[in-house]
Amino acid sequence: MYYGYGIDPTYFLVLIGVVICLLASAKMKSTFKKYSRVRNHSGMTGREAAERILNRAGIYDVRVEHIAGDLTDHYDPRSKVLRLSDATYNSTSVAALGVAAHECGHAIQHNTGYLPLQIRGALVPVVNLGSTIAWPLILIGLFFSSRSSILFLNLGILAFSLAVLFQIVTLPVEFNASSRAVHILGGSGILYEDEVNATKKVLFAAALTYVAGALSSMLQLLRIILLANNKRN
Repeated sequence: MYYGYGIDPTYFLVLIGVVICLLASAKMKSTFKKYSRVRNHSGMTGREAAERILNRAGIYDVRVEHIAGDLTDHYDPRSKVLRLSDATYNSTSVAALGVAAHECGHAIQHNTGYLPLQIRGALVPVVNLGSTIAWPLILIGLFFSSRSSILFLNLGILAFSLAVLFQIVTLPVEFNASSRAVHILGGSGILYEDEVNATKKVLFAAALTYVAGALSSMLQLLRIILLANNKRN
């Protein structure tokens, strides 16, 4: 597996994943920054838009709260709280309303029993355990030569695969939430058509970060499998 000056060629898979994630993150930040300067026509804040969208969907038991940081927005299904960040909560930009509507999309998914969201929720405890034990098992399997090392390696790959599966299942959840957000913002008249188009760009850039994360994890998994096969041989 090593050539030239002792360089492991499988590292290129990791580097490709890193580059993909950096590009997606840069795209997201630049797009959000651009449209965070564009005020929506009604002057509605992210919090106000979220409350209106939730009420329009018949959801009255979800609280909208502020959370510190930028782009730390999320919906917590356990406590039924929708948290909006500094860049969203009191902002009147079309970018902020897009992010707020996206998180409302998750709340609506939860309220309607959206199947991919349920599957992702069921995977959380297993994935948390797998993420904790995956790398220790993989390292033991790769660097020790006992008979049981292959077993540790296989268990580590299985645990890491669960984390990759979680990221793959997350993709339809995120894309669906964005689709719901665009439909709601346009159909309710909260945003004009040109503002909805700007919001689509923000949400698309955000979705790319999830795609990049999943691709990066799959490349990492491929690398581990290649190293494991080399050890077995």
